Amino acid sequence: MLRFDQVSFRYGTTRTIQVVSLEILPGEFVALLGENGAGKSTLCRLGNGLLKPSSGTVWLQGRDTKTIKTSRAARSVGYLFQNPDRQLCQNTVREEILFGLEYALGDTEDRAGEKERRCQEMLDLFSLDGSRAPFGMSRGERQQVALASVLARRPPLLILDEPTTGLDYRECMTIMGIIARLHQEGTTILMISHDMEVVADFAERGLVLSQGRLIGDGPIKNLMKNPVLLNEASLLPAQIPALALALGPGFEEVYTVDAMYALVAQLKGGPQGQVALQGGGHDRSA
Repeated sequence: MLRFDQVSFRYGTTRTIQVVSLEILPGEFVALLGENGAGKSTLCRLGNGLLKPSSGTVWLQGRDTKTIKTSRAARSVGYLFQNPDRQLCQNTVREEILFGLEYALGDTEDRAGEKERRCQEMLDLFSLDGSRAPFGMSRGERQQVALASVLARRPPLLILDEPTTGLDYRECMTIMGIIARLHQEGTTILMISHDMEVVADFAERGLVLSQGRLIGDGPIKNLMKNPVLLNEASLLPAQIPALALALGPGFEEVYTVDAMYALVAQLKGGPQGQVALQGGGHDRSA
């Protein structure tokens, strides 16, 4: 779906992306991780053709992004900015969703019914009022409108730049639930996130950037248990993997609340378990 072949990028004289090579396969759910300034947003904008590499090649569905217009690339990849206000421009929610569809399906009378159908599908999916003005809505609602306008075009690749930033728990779960459903239906997801709990719950694979270099690539559960790598990228693991690391031997395969509960219950079931959960003068079996 997306391939970086020895890609680097400069803003003026500053090299933001070093020499990066990676592949994202169709149907993957990939989290892009790293501290602020690591180059994550730049990497994503290289991925959808908004930026062109200073050297190397970015391949989007087998096509060199330097040879195709950004408007053409947008047919293959949907992009959600971290700040939804950067991509909202219409007077109503319905007009906002239809705006992208005009370019995806064309402004022809025979496609009008299809555009209206897709628009209504998004309104229903996000429980949005099409008559509302986007800039009169909360940040979480504006984020949902922006995502709805992207999803209406049904791109096979979806790039999300911090989709849950500034959202409360309910709004976060609404958006991530929809994204998870899209992934189950075959959409390829590349998501920037600093929320390691969201990453642990939804992503399958992680890419770790540090100072424009790709320093980690692998299953999320393995990255969460790699303190050296996380420390280099100034990241903290999600709570359950962090607790499992602290508890040490015997907890290597624990990544979720359910797995932690099951193992602790098993350990408490016998004398050896009671001993294993006690240490340092404190009864940890509680």
